[in-house]
Parts: sequence; structure tokens; C-alpha cells
Amino acid sequence: MSRNLKNVLVVSFGFLSLFTAYGGLQSLQSSLNSEAGMGVASLSVIYASIILSSMFLPPILIKNLGCKWTIVASMACYVTYSLGNLYPGWGTLIPTSVILGLGGSPLWSAKCTYLTISGNLQAEKENKRGQDVINLYFGIFFLIFQSSAVWGNLMSSLIFGKDTNIADIPEENLIYCGAGICTQNISGGESSRPEQKLVNILLGCYIGVGVLAMILVAVFLDNIDRETAREFRGNREPFCRTFLATFKHLRDKRQILLIPLTMYSGFEQGFLSGDYTKYYVTCALGIHYVGFAMICFGATNSICSFTFGRLAQYTGRTALFSFAAVINFSCIMAMLYWRPHPDQMPVFFVFPALWGMADAVWQTQTNALYGVLFPNHKEAAFANYRMWESVGFVIAFAYSNFICLDSKLYVLIAVLILSMGLYGWVEWEEHKNPTPEMRTSDSITEEKESAEQVISEKI
Repeated sequence: MSRNLKNVLVVSFGFLSLFTAYGGLQSLQSSLNSEAGMGVASLSVIYASIILSSMFLPPILIKNLGCKWTIVASMACYVTYSLGNLYPGWGTLIPTSVILGLGGSPLWSAKCTYLTISGNLQAEKENKRGQDVINLYFGIFFLIFQSSAVWGNLMSSLIFGKDTNIADIPEENLIYCGAGICTQNISGGESSRPEQKLVNILLGCYIGVGVLAMILVAVFLDNIDRETAREFRGNREPFCRTFLATFKHLRDKRQILLIPLTMYSGFEQGFLSGDYTKYYVTCALGIHYVGFAMICFGATNSICSFTFGRLAQYTGRTALFSFAAVINFSCIMAMLYWRPHPDQMPVFFVFPALWGMADAVWQTQTNALYGVLFPNHKEAAFANYRMWESVGFVIAFAYSNFICLDSKLYVLIAVLILSMGLYGWVEWEEHKNPTPEMRTSDSITEEKESAEQVISEKI
């Protein structure tokens, strides 16, 4: 096994452990802390804080600490949110949501930067195209990472399944589930909260796997950009210049065109974890089924992430993006007319499985697309990725308690159509003027030496 692949696996399993906790908590917030919309509000605050941190933190932390220690520090921010859920209230959830959000953008920017650097290093060793190895590494990462939805939600469903207060949903309450009856379904059909003892057991497990993620990365991940960070600390750029790096990147027309596509990633994930779990699963089956439904999402997402990462070099990105768009569009149209009922049990799991298949494309290919299009401005590009994805999350969670479910589905359709149109424009521009492959310092040095040798021979 190559050193670069080992590092990719360490990052992947670190994120798997961390998001086993956070992913499980996110799926439960709209149902577990439904009082006054507190759970969904905390998610909105998380992604609003990520937007704020995207404006200046990723370039500062990555260039000062390096990718490895930025990841470790950011993981600690995620663990605080699990601690806040031990005593849920506005005074605990909102502050810990802010802390998590501030660590969110540096975490993902550092991860994307690390995988891109590793991919280019390995491509140079094997004399392959950088984008092919980057696609492969992102595919491996998301294969492992997306399975966190399986483990985190399996933990919640098994633990909550031991609740002695579980009761069947009354038939008359089912009319308020799904899209359609708007005057009542903003409340989403109230469900009983699991016993506090079971909630505390689950949160204890989540805190444990979060701490495990920090230890795994701190001990086993190579600090491949240590020298770059050391040089930066010895010759710091002015803060204002670093602060504006994320916004300066918006001068690139391709970044502007990718904003709707990046936002859509937040919209579609926010809908599944905030609205589908509440208005379909919890409303018709109960909160103890949320985990099982999200397991289907995580399992297909994990498998398809790896599959699409390898498939991209044969089909190209455009075919995969189109495939995902068709799946999401079909699911949205079906959910507009479906009236969920416990007798249709398999349908509750088919939708998240299909959604996971599409999300695998949005995650792997959009991340890889940023790495390929902006190889010389990785930190600023991935900070923009996380910032605009978070804008999608914020909007999706912010209006969750205020507009009807069918309106949310129509918003998803509109953003999806706009995203695919502008993405097609980006691909057309890239076809006309391909982005040069990123070259490492070693390859540049070799080219200089080769050129000098040719000149000396001619002389």
C-alpha cells in the first residue's frame, strides 16, 4: 500500500468515526428536539456559522497549522455539539452549534486540500492524470465516510427501539404526513420523545466515537504539508489578504457558475435529514424508524460513492451529474403525490436509498470538480465550496418550520434545474479551455534540469 493511500484511509476512517456521531444527531434533531423548532434551529445556526468561518478561517488555519492539525482541532468542535445535546436547551444547543460551525469549514477544506495534494503526488509517481487519481481518492473517502450514516443511525434505532413507551401512530394523524395538507403539517405530526436514559446512552456513544476520531488522525495521519505551513508561519501574509482569499476566488467566473450546484448539495441533504425524516418517517412510523431509513441512505451512498469515483474516468462527470439529477427529480415528483402509510413500509426506505445514490454523485463529483478546476487555489476554492453548500443548508433548515412541504419540494426542483444549466456552462468552458494539470515542485525542478541539459548540449 502506498503512503498516500494510507493517508487517505486514515482521513476516511477519522471522518467515519466523527460523522457516525454528528450524522446520527443531525437526522434526529427535527424529531428529538422538536419543541419550538429548537433542533432544526440549531442546525440552521451550525451552517450559518460554517458560512462565517468559510470567509476567513480555512486559509488561516490550514496555512498555519497544516491540514493534519486543522482536521484535529476542527473535530474537537464537532464533539462539543454532542456534549450540548446532553442537556438540550437554547442555552446549550445554540452555543455548541456555533462552535461546531466555526470548525466545520476548516475541517472540510483541510480534508479536500489533503486529498487533492495526495492525489497529485500519487499521480506523479504513477505517471497518471491528476484528476483520475483525485477522483479515485474522493471515491474511496466517500465510500468509507458515507457509511457513517449506517453506523450512527443503526446505533440510534437499536437504542431507541428499547423504549417501552413506543405506541402506534393513530390513523387520523396520518392525514397530516407527507405533502398536501399544509395548514396542519407544519407541525409535522408530533411524536413522543424517547426516554431520557436512552438518549443519554446514545449521546455517550456519540461522544466516544468523536474522541476516537481525533486520536486516530492525530496519531496516524502524516503531516504532508508541514514544510509549507512552516514557511508560511515564517513569512506570513497580511491578515486582510488571507481574509479576502475566499472572496477573491469569486472573481473566477467558473466559481460563480458553480454556486447554485454547490448550494443544491446543501438543499438536498437538508431536505432529507430535516424534512423527510420528520414529515414522512417520524410522522407515519415513529422516531425509532428514522435510523433505519437513514441507514438505507448511508449504505447506497457509501457503495455508490466508491463506484462513481472509479466510473468517472470512463463516463466523465457530465453523465454522472445528469444521472443524479434525473434520480432526484423523479423522487421529488413522487414525494409530491405520495401519502405515507405504515402499510407501505418498503417505500419509506426506497426513497432514502435512491436519494443516497444521487447524493453520492453530488458529493464525490462536486468535490473532485473543485479540485480539478482550481488546483492552484485549493484552500480558497474548497472554502467557497463549503460556504455555498452551507448557504443551501441554512436556507433549507431556516424555512423548515415556516413553509409547506410541497413548497420545499418545488424549491428543490427549481434549484436543481438552475444548477444543471449553469453546470453545463462550466463544462462547456472547460471543454474549450481545459485547466492545466497541477505540477508539484519536484516535477518543475525536473523540467528545469532537463531544459538546462538540452541547452548545455546545444551549446
